Amino acid sequence: MKASCKSSVCLVVLTRNPGRFWPRWCAAVQQQQPAVDVVVVDSCSNDGTDFSNLPPGFGLLRVDPADFRHGGTRNLALEHLPPQTEWVVFMTQDALLADDAAIERLLAAFEDPDVCCAYGRQLPHTDASAFAAHARLFGYPAVSYTVGLEARERMGLRACFLSNSFAAYRLADLRALGGFPPDVILGEDMAVAARALLAGKRVAYVADACVYHSHNYSAWQEFQRYFDTGVFHAREPWLLRAFGGAQGEGLRFVLSELRYLLRHAPWRLPQALWRTVCKWVGYRLGRLEAQLPVGLKKRLGMHRAYWG
Repeated sequence: MKASCKSSVCLVVLTRNPGRFWPRWCAAVQQQQPAVDVVVVDSCSNDGTDFSNLPPGFGLLRVDPADFRHGGTRNLALEHLPPQTEWVVFMTQDALLADDAAIERLLAAFEDPDVCCAYGRQLPHTDASAFAAHARLFGYPAVSYTVGLEARERMGLRACFLSNSFAAYRLADLRALGGFPPDVILGEDMAVAARALLAGKRVAYVADACVYHSHNYSAWQEFQRYFDTGVFHAREPWLLRAFGGAQGEGLRFVLSELRYLLRHAPWRLPQALWRTVCKWVGYRLGRLEAQLPVGLKKRLGMHRAYWG
């Protein structure tokens, strides 16, 4: 399959059972100015979503769910871009573009020739819980910035943060870096950003390029998500060696969350403390994953298919 992109920009979205949200996602993309074409990489959805009548400019690539990898599947999509592509935008099926210029604003970051990748601001969905809303407000501030390797001294691991829920890459730079790590449980975006910084490139955060994207995770789901993050860090130790740990950022998040809940949902404070414990335990277990049996790791993590 080849995408039908006539421009130098292509958008890639990975899908798996997008359900009723899918028409809204497609409509938001179609409203973008200037128009962009899309490569849909679907892991054999079985929820009845109709991919047989995609909008004009949308191409479809099917992959077996058993073969899905966060990095490897995105690398597969790169092989199906047209030759004129200069920038590739990655999104997830649950991130809704906030206005018709979101992609254009994101791509403006590449006016700086040293910028390898850029990501936009994620706003909470209207149904976001207090926990989900705070997570987006904390992680995605209202002020844009661009960082180089020097930022690791003051930002630590946060310097190489990037989110493929809404991120763009200069394709030549992405390929020069070897693409995405093919077999990671998550964090393929962060790994590329880290390698870009180490190679002397820059990473941009564009606060006026927005999507709506949030998750109302339960405490157990937070445990699973942090378990997988621990696995990622355990299996990619170079990342922590190069940028340091996340302890300082974690403490800052906890204090910010408590202040936010105190103002907006004080009855949630005891739950916040329990959720913090779940995250910490999940992350520590993930860092020790080499000592755990595969069957247990499948139960503890969110991305069970990763373990085969």
